[in-house]
Amino acid sequence: MKNIFFAFLGFIVFSNGSLAQLKTVQYTDGTQKLNGLSIAPKKGSKTKPGILILPAWKGIDNHSKESAQKLSKMGYYAFIADIYGEGNYPTNTQEAGKQAGFYKSNVADYQRRIQLALEQLVKAGAYPNNIVMIGYCFGGTGVLEAARTGMELQGVVSFHGGLGRDASRVNNPIKTRVLVLHGADDPYVPLTEITAFQQEMRDTKADWEMIYYADAVHAFTEPEAGNDNSKGAAYNEKAARRSWERMNTFLKEVLK
Repeated sequence: MKNIFFAFLGFIVFSNGSLAQLKTVQYTDGTQKLNGLSIAPKKGSKTKPGILILPAWKGIDNHSKESAQKLSKMGYYAFIADIYGEGNYPTNTQEAGKQAGFYKSNVADYQRRIQLALEQLVKAGAYPNNIVMIGYCFGGTGVLEAARTGMELQGVVSFHGGLGRDASRVNNPIKTRVLVLHGADDPYVPLTEITAFQQEMRDTKADWEMIYYADAVHAFTEPEAGNDNSKGAAYNEKAARRSWERMNTFLKEVLK
């Protein structure tokens, strides 16, 4: 039976009664206060692998917290990035769209916030040469930006993320491995964007994979998205499970 959980004050409470703590980590970007969440692995490892999680457009949410908990049980340090910062957390989809849109248009700012979170993951205990970044939706766009800017990563995994980029930008070689997990019926990522992304991967000589999931639209890993595909964003249990399993295989391949 799947765990039912409630998230509050940096904790996740599961239906089986267990309590897992996600430690709030305060850091800054200039004068902007940021509040990420960190969790150590259940069992230590000499190689200290780490996973940086970039949440969807509403910021740190239940889904990203659950992912961090699961990764901790699997033996990874995990850190959830705070991209927006105190005073800027969206309370509805309109605000979320505005915030995410700003960082998509101001890529350097997005990349800087990601880099700051990456540094916090290392401070928490992960080895800097043994890290993978994963992201959901807006966060999936973010992990691709991390790969594009050449951050020190073993790999990036984008779950139903946007693939687009300004065509006027220079293509730099992408040295980290790239895994894109994509809903085959996602209406928010047009074919032109997919085609341009795949050409970008070829032009940058990237080691990349893109996997499509049948009958899956945007946000297919997000239980709170509902199950109505006609809305363009909906949970798909099979796609969520299969994409998580593919990510697990990817982590085992690229992390030491």
